Amino acid sequence: MEYRQLGASGFKVPVLSFGTGTFGGKGELFAAWGNTGVAEAKRLVDICLEAGLTLFDSADIYSGGEAEAVLGEAIKGRRDRVLISTKATFRSGEDANDVGSSRFHLLKACDAALKRLGTDYIDLFQLHGFDAVTPVEETLSTLDDLVRAGKIRYVGVSNFSGWHLMKSLAVAERYGYPRYVANQTYYSLIGRDYEWELMPLGLDQGVGAVVWSPLGWGRLTGKLRRGAELPATSRLHKTADIGPPVDNEYLYRVVDALDEIAAETGKSVPQIALNWLLQRPTVSTVVIGARNEEQLRQNLGAVGWNLTKEQVARLDKASEVTPVYPYWHQRGFAERNPPPV
Repeated sequence: MEYRQLGASGFKVPVLSFGTGTFGGKGELFAAWGNTGVAEAKRLVDICLEAGLTLFDSADIYSGGEAEAVLGEAIKGRRDRVLISTKATFRSGEDANDVGSSRFHLLKACDAALKRLGTDYIDLFQLHGFDAVTPVEETLSTLDDLVRAGKIRYVGVSNFSGWHLMKSLAVAERYGYPRYVANQTYYSLIGRDYEWELMPLGLDQGVGAVVWSPLGWGRLTGKLRRGAELPATSRLHKTADIGPPVDNEYLYRVVDALDEIAAETGKSVPQIALNWLLQRPTVSTVVIGARNEEQLRQNLGAVGWNLTKEQVARLDKASEVTPVYPYWHQRGFAERNPPPV
């Protein structure tokens, strides 16, 4: 397993990390993802550690906190062998303050996560979304307190726009607060919006991408084909409307290219989609998920080899879309605005 620096920090993470959205299975959304219990979770953690995958990602809203609790049980007795990332900001209770990135909520959320995970520190603590109501200074000073208390070690964000992240970095620099070194972001062969603004920002400011849903919300599993019915077991039956939208013709164009390269390489469609991401600028780690051992082993097969430059170029072309303004305009002046890829 290859390890990379997380952004501009001194912290190294494996290029593949394991997402625990399938742990717990509480609620309609997460039940559609999976319902992995403690016994199976322990087995999946075993397989990950055997492969050198040591980073496990969770969030307080995954199955109402149950995902963190299952992960905590699965790693019991081997905390020193694993890295934990988790997230908070979204609503986690009925109280008026059970949401956001206020001092009140973040302190409460961090302590609750530590208890569920059965640990006294979190390696990477990320804000799950931007809180436009709470002053950035309040949020960052709270994270600074948590770092100084030893409860968290590195900080990151998720689902921020470019100005959200840049404003936060500027405030951190002004007051000497911890800088965000990770951006947990949606990025896939059928979702390349990240490249327009967040990737150049990451390159300039030293923020590493922690990629979520690298298979395009379950569309690049190799099970979707032009003219074919949606598989009976697909989570898209219940979650398609809340995930990132994708035009069908665009999806099939990308899948056609993946199928061609799969035939050339002997690799699976998901392995190729994951390997493409691992060759993109700023990507520190790609979060993979699995409902079972077979899916996990398949995803782990995305490392240890590389697509050729020609194959990458074909995938780039198949998945290319015209960016929104001002990014399409800036592409016309590459002499002064060189693309990051």
